[in-house]
Amino acid sequence: MQFTKMQGAGNDYVYVDCFAEPMPANPAELARRISDRHFGVGGDGLILICPSKQADARMRMFNADGSESEMCGNGIRCVAKFVYDHGIASTPNLAIETGAGVLSLDLEVENGRVRRVRVDMGKPILIPDQIPTTLPGNPVVETELTVGSKRFPVTAVSMGNPHCVAFVDELSDAWVLEIGPLVENDPHFPNRVNAEFVQVLSRSEVRQRTWERGSGETLACGTGASAVCVAGVLTGRTDRQVRVRLPGGTLDLEWNEADGHVYMTGEAEEVFTGKWRDAVEG
Repeated sequence: MQFTKMQGAGNDYVYVDCFAEPMPANPAELARRISDRHFGVGGDGLILICPSKQADARMRMFNADGSESEMCGNGIRCVAKFVYDHGIASTPNLAIETGAGVLSLDLEVENGRVRRVRVDMGKPILIPDQIPTTLPGNPVVETELTVGSKRFPVTAVSMGNPHCVAFVDELSDAWVLEIGPLVENDPHFPNRVNAEFVQVLSRSEVRQRTWERGSGETLACGTGASAVCVAGVLTGRTDRQVRVRLPGGTLDLEWNEADGHVYMTGEAEEVFTGKWRDAVEG
């Protein structure tokens, strides 16, 4: 099986072109094996680029633990780059089908290759049972959450997948690596949740670290950065346009007041290609 390693802001996945390759028989097991950074290719998960009846391509995303997720903001930028750069579609405006619906993407092309991608992430979901969360509030904004020995306010947002955003005075390993897993598996989030920890630098700039559901800490999370943009506005901490600095790079976000959609812009890069043993074997 041919694969391509790609990354967006350091959020790296193994991509398989299912236009050219057969669909893996067991993508969950393949994701677990191929994502292993010691015995596999290494990555935050597996993304399958598949034909679609309603868009230029369909993205299926599997976390490093094999669980399937609805969407990945950094992943979909890389899908768009692959689709354009490899001739699957030839227009600088693409539609990609995801588990969160069909999303529109605008490509910045230089010398025939995609460099940056602007993604219409759609409207944030703030209705608790659609996130889903059982935390009180509608919307859930600055609601107290207790995990372990910590009690702190959180804001819940879905960008097609669930996010729990906590603004902190200073980012630390203690927040991300100790509290993050507890938030992910807190019973107030029946489908588990991505945990974002955010330090506000100004009204137009923040720093973010993310504990991703099913993958642990990642260098970037595009849907998480989108949720942070929304949470910043809802809590009065940031403006509608904000630059999000992540360990792996920078993303530009806007929660557009006119249409209510969140727009994310960032780079996408192809790292290398290779061959994996028979996908049927995992």
